[in-house]
Amino acid sequence: MISLSQLKPPQGAIKKKKRLGRGDSSGHGNTSGRGQKGQKARSGNVPPYFEGGQMPLYRRLPKRGFKNIFKEEYEIVNIRDLVKKFKENEEVTPERLLEVGLVKKKKLKVKILGDGEINFPLIIKVHKISKQAREKIEAAGGRVEVI
Repeated sequence: MISLSQLKPPQGAIKKKKRLGRGDSSGHGNTSGRGQKGQKARSGNVPPYFEGGQMPLYRRLPKRGFKNIFKEEYEIVNIRDLVKKFKENEEVTPERLLEVGLVKKKKLKVKILGDGEINFPLIIKVHKISKQAREKIEAAGGRVEVI
């Protein structure tokens, strides 16, 4: 029976590392396979984006756009979605919206928009609400609270 300590790779599977710069008689002495002079013969790597002193691509291209670091993103929920998922006098909070699947990301703030009709009262506690949505909810006897 064969054991793990007896296993060996097949003949020719393992090659010896090419030993550069070990004298002329080794066949890889003197310039050590780098040719004569020039940038590639010297030590010190050249980064892949280097273009030989030509103005690099990342500097030739124009700068584009603007990133507003103060932008606030909201998860949007319409009144028609609330009517489908909630019952009369139920409290609607960002946590409840996450539970019922109307909101995907917990980190984002929630905004209610007025698309759709509502005919029963709801207690809504969200970060932002449109004027039209607020009017529709309050007309149906509901209450709106901005967190």
